[in-house]
Amino acid sequence: MTEPTVMASMAASFLNYAEGRGVSRAALVQAAGMDEAILLDPDGRVPVRSYGAMMGTAIGISGDTGIALRFAAETGLDKLSIIGLIIDAAGPLEDGIAQVNRYARIIADVDILSAPDRFELRRDGGTVWLIDHFPNANASPTAIEQTFANFVGNFRRMMPEAAFLRGVFVTYPAPPHEALYAEVFQAPVTFGADRNALALDAGCLDGLNAAPKPYAFGLYTRHAEALLDSLKKDESTRARVEAALLPDLHQGSASMDDIARDLGMSRQTLYRRLKDEGMTFAEVHDQLRCKMAQDYLTAQKASVMETAYLLGFSEASSFVRAFKRWTGLSPSAYRETHP
Repeated sequence: MTEPTVMASMAASFLNYAEGRGVSRAALVQAAGMDEAILLDPDGRVPVRSYGAMMGTAIGISGDTGIALRFAAETGLDKLSIIGLIIDAAGPLEDGIAQVNRYARIIADVDILSAPDRFELRRDGGTVWLIDHFPNANASPTAIEQTFANFVGNFRRMMPEAAFLRGVFVTYPAPPHEALYAEVFQAPVTFGADRNALALDAGCLDGLNAAPKPYAFGLYTRHAEALLDSLKKDESTRARVEAALLPDLHQGSASMDDIARDLGMSRQTLYRRLKDEGMTFAEVHDQLRCKMAQDYLTAQKASVMETAYLLGFSEASSFVRAFKRWTGLSPSAYRETHP
């Protein structure tokens, strides 16, 4: 599976921010398991796991579970990514959100798990809902809180005197830094809601509809298109197959014919392309199961029996045998040695 990545500019900005709050820079780089030189190119890519490890270490050292939210609130999106510059130059809010949907993958390349349009604007009387369709959000609350803090920060810079935010709604439970939400958003926050969304006052939207900047917009989007093309070229047939397999992995029955149809190619074409990459369909399926099993077990979020179900095994004993074949260890032994 092509490893999810984020822009190096985001990782570099967080590294500088955490260091400014007294967190050891060397400890963060070591936790991320990367060469700091990769951060010198703002358009470079950093694995999501490295970015997450950096944040987790910063929380552990500082004792501040809200450090990611503080970082997002205090750092403008235009300083983190070219997407912020595109939003500022796009003009009306609707156009800005459309550009975010188009280029969201540049910020975080987790495209295989997300809906076609991550963000949706929905009008309901005097309220405009900015809904985030980030997949499996309850497992990644940091992604939601950072995104919402970025949006609200941008809106607040555009109209500092307006009370445009009616409420913040998130599907996950209240975190330990719940009080920080009130400080950052300055609006009612609902945890355990039915959606992840910002409720905006429709009457304030005119203040968000800044005049477009065509010349700057053209420059920024040309650069963004080049970055997007670069990411697309990195896609492999194996990654596309894994993306198609993942949603139905728990069903246990993976048909090469069905996957080929989903990818818009014949079975023979899929077979040939995988062969060119040194893989067979059965190997891709088997290795994806192995990777996901390791993820479930090390995250401590699923029991051995639950993991077996999530991977499509009808019996836990069959899963245990497969896992021993993959790793040489039983699931329980693997979990103990990979905390």
